[in-house]
Amino acid sequence: MNVGILGSGDVGQALGTGFARIGDSVMIGSRTPESGKLKEWKRKSGKFASTGTFAQAAAYGDLLVLATLGSAAEDVIDLAGKGSFEGKVLIDATNPLLFKGGSVGLFVGTTDSLGERIQRKLPKAKVVKCFNTVGNSQMVGPKHKDTEMLICGNDPGAKDEAARIVKRFGWKGVVDAGGIEGARWLEALVPLWVAFAMKFNSKDHVFKVLLD
Repeated sequence: MNVGILGSGDVGQALGTGFARIGDSVMIGSRTPESGKLKEWKRKSGKFASTGTFAQAAAYGDLLVLATLGSAAEDVIDLAGKGSFEGKVLIDATNPLLFKGGSVGLFVGTTDSLGERIQRKLPKAKVVKCFNTVGNSQMVGPKHKDTEMLICGNDPGAKDEAARIVKRFGWKGVVDAGGIEGARWLEALVPLWVAFAMKFNSKDHVFKVLLD
């Protein structure tokens, strides 16, 4: 599978490394595809890794991953070209985080979400919210292997694909939070995740759903 990842930060690089390790061909899209950090990522990730512009990565991928800052997500989609998303599964790992005055909140929430905004912007894409509730260090090869990833989205087949990816990355499976409107609550968990990270000086914690 060819995977196009939009976003070259820690999340994009962590997921890109994960896909490359399981044998998928990965292109990370960036505003600066020849930057030193991406050259180093390519070196470490091996022959299945490449870099390009946002437009090149979006066109390259059979499956796409959006891994930008939440505030940049919609602009990056425009730079990539909406046509390249049509009919494809789009894994949305973004969060609408807003840092202000030493605290963290959301710039959209409760009655809408960034996941829903992305799905409305790309009505012919199959958006699945996934990976947004865990730190980048746990996305691939998680320490908590008995834990399921929280996901949501409108397309059942796309969610099946996300579940397959999650399992290949070492997770037990997924817990499906319903349609893309479930992103309101998955995104709302993230300020709590940040608060725990600050309190316990750790980024390895995850949320777990316990079912009888």
